[in-house]
Amino acid sequence: MNSRERILGRVRRALADAPADEAPIARDYLREHGRRTVAETVELLAENLADYRAVVHRTDIEGLPGVIAGLLEKRGASSVLVPPGLDEEWLAATGVPRVADRADSTPGELDRVDSVVTACAVAIAETGTIVLDGSPDQGRRRITLVPDHHICVVRVPGQVVSSVPQGLERLDPARPLTWISGPSATSDIELDRVEGVHGPRTLEVVLVGQGRIEST
Repeated sequence: MNSRERILGRVRRALADAPADEAPIARDYLREHGRRTVAETVELLAENLADYRAVVHRTDIEGLPGVIAGLLEKRGASSVLVPPGLDEEWLAATGVPRVADRADSTPGELDRVDSVVTACAVAIAETGTIVLDGSPDQGRRRITLVPDHHICVVRVPGQVVSSVPQGLERLDPARPLTWISGPSATSDIELDRVEGVHGPRTLEVVLVGQGRIEST
């Protein structure tokens, strides 16, 4: 039994005699702020990602391998961490040595990795947030927290939603969810911004067109 199971077990025991709450939960809040076309939603995502200092790139599925190869070359990456379920074609144009997502990788080993490439579970336009859920094409949570450079691929428009409520509908709460709004950053009491404190210093998001985007 791990720590999580022990804590949840204590919570269940503490609530065992609590009366069931029969009152319905009100869910009459706004599901999204304003009406937007699919194209407008994608544009809002790109704007908010950039506002959070993520670097946004656009391409189609045929151009994706070249974009990823170019980003790794520009970064000067000598190694790239690859989740086990990532599409092999995405890295077909680069010869950068790959590092596997292993359960026994130490923080020191991950810190020596130059870049990591993942997919995502969903992207939320209104908040400029990308969510990872630990699926095979995204890998373990720590591989996107320790390396200093994260390239995240978002399939457009299929993985883009307007709001947090819409995003939550697509996510399994039992999975290890990582919510990313721009590169890792923090500020001290004088508001001096420092990046890369508890996650990658550089986040590059590649929006990959995979279907018709409605503009009207």
